[in-house]
Amino acid sequence: MQPDSLKKIYFLGIGGIGMSAIARYFNGSGCEIYGYDRTETTLTKKLVGEGMKIHYEENPELIPPGVDLVVWTPAVPVEHAEWQFFKNAGTPMMKRAEVLGLISRAHRSIAVAGTHGKTTTSSMVAHLLHSGGIRCTAFLGGICENFGSNYVAGDSDWVVVEADEYDRSFLHLSPDVAVLLSTDPDHLDIYGDADRVMDTGFRAFLGKVKPGGRILMKADLAGDFENMECQTFGLQKGDFSARNVRVQDGHFVFDFAAPASFVSGEASPATGRSTERSRSCDEMLWENMALPMPGRHNVENAAAALAVACQLGIGEEALRKGLATFKGIKRRFEMIYRDERCVFIDDYAHHPTELRSAIAAAKELLPGRKVTGIFQPHLYSRTRDFAEGFAAALDQLDEVILLDIYPAREKPIGGVSSAIVFDKMQNPNKVLIQKGEALAELAKRKIDVLLTLGAGDIDTLVEPIKELLKRRNSDAGSK
Repeated sequence: MQPDSLKKIYFLGIGGIGMSAIARYFNGSGCEIYGYDRTETTLTKKLVGEGMKIHYEENPELIPPGVDLVVWTPAVPVEHAEWQFFKNAGTPMMKRAEVLGLISRAHRSIAVAGTHGKTTTSSMVAHLLHSGGIRCTAFLGGICENFGSNYVAGDSDWVVVEADEYDRSFLHLSPDVAVLLSTDPDHLDIYGDADRVMDTGFRAFLGKVKPGGRILMKADLAGDFENMECQTFGLQKGDFSARNVRVQDGHFVFDFAAPASFVSGEASPATGRSTERSRSCDEMLWENMALPMPGRHNVENAAAALAVACQLGIGEEALRKGLATFKGIKRRFEMIYRDERCVFIDDYAHHPTELRSAIAAAKELLPGRKVTGIFQPHLYSRTRDFAEGFAAALDQLDEVILLDIYPAREKPIGGVSSAIVFDKMQNPNKVLIQKGEALAELAKRKIDVLLTLGAGDIDTLVEPIKELLKRRNSDAGSK
C-alpha cells in the first residue's frame, strides 16, 4: 500500500498525540479524514477546525462509507465496537506505527529512540534543520512551541520521527539516521523484563537502520552495543559533547565539541571570529551555546540534536541561532506561571528517571527554593514495576502530593495503588489524596515552586492551578 493512493482514512483514537500527527499529514495531502475518540479535547477541536470529522460515541453507524484504510492505536481495545465493525467488514487496518513506517520509508528518515527525551530531541532536530534550510517533515510526540503543532509539514526529502518502543512500534521503521538517547527499562507489560527491552527492543531497532545509515547514541550506552558501528554524544564525553555546562541569566550555556570533519568553519555571529579548533586538531569547539530549556538532561538532548544537524551539513551560525530560539514542548518543563512569590512548572515525567531529571532541573534553575510536587502515577503496571524508583525520585522533593493512579489502557491490578509508592517514601512531607482533592490541598499551602508531574489527565489541573495562584497573588497585592 502506498500512502499517496489513499483517499479516505478513518482513525480509531484520533486524539492521541501520535495519531493526530499522522492524521494531519494525510489531511494536508488532500485525504478525507474521519475519526473516533473517547472524549473531546483541545487537540481534537483543532483537528476539526482543520477540516477533519470526529465523533465521540462508540457507534459503527457513525462511520462513513468507502473508507480505504483504518489507522488504529493499541490504546483502543480490539473489543471496541468500531474496531470489530471494520474487522468484520474486511477494511484494511494498520497500526499507527505501521503507517508511520510506510511514510518514513518513502523518504530519508531520522528516527529518535530512547525511554526518555524522544519528543524534545526530535523537536530540536526538526527546528534545527528548518533553521539551517532543510525543511523536513516531522511527526512529534508533543506540541512543539516553535511550530505550534505535533506535525511539521516540509518540502525536503527528510522526515524526523519519534521511534516509540511501546508495543515494539519502532521496529516498523527503517531509518537512515538512528539516535538512541536512553535504554532504561519501561513497558515491562509488553517486554517482560529488562533484558528483552534491550534485545527485542533497542538492539532490534538499531538493526533496522538502512545499509550505509548512521547510528548516534549516548556515550554511556556504547558498551552495551559493542558490535555496532556508531558515533556518540554526551556531557563531557563522546564524539559530539557538551562541555563546561553552566547556568547564566536563567539559561543553560555550554561549549559544543564535534569532529572537525562534520562542521563548517564560518565566522560565528556570537564571537565575530571563526570557529575555534580545540586542543585536538581533529576537533572543533563552539563556545557559549545558549539553550533556553532547563536541565542537564536537555543539554544532552541538545548535543544529540546538534550532532544530527552537523552531519547533515548545517553550520555553526544557523545552529547557534536555532538552539537559542528553541521554545520547547508543551508539558516538557513548561513554565505555566511565574510571579515574585511563586513559580509553577508542568512536566510530562512519568518514569523515575524523568522525575529525577525534572526535579533536578527545578532545583538547579531555582536554587534554595522550596519545591512542591504533585505526581500522578501512570499505569498500574508501571507503578508496580517501578514503585521503589518512584519513591526515591519523589523523596528529592521538599513536599510531595501523591495522587491516585491514572489507568489509561489498563484494568486494575490487585494490590497495586499509589499507596505502594507512598509507603516506600522516606520524605516526611507527603500526602496521598485523590485528584479531585488537589486544588483544595494546594489552597491550604504556601507555594514557592510547584511542579505538576505525570502523563495521565493531571494536565486538566494546570489551568485551575494557574488561576488559583494568580488569584492568590492578586489578593495579596490588594492588601
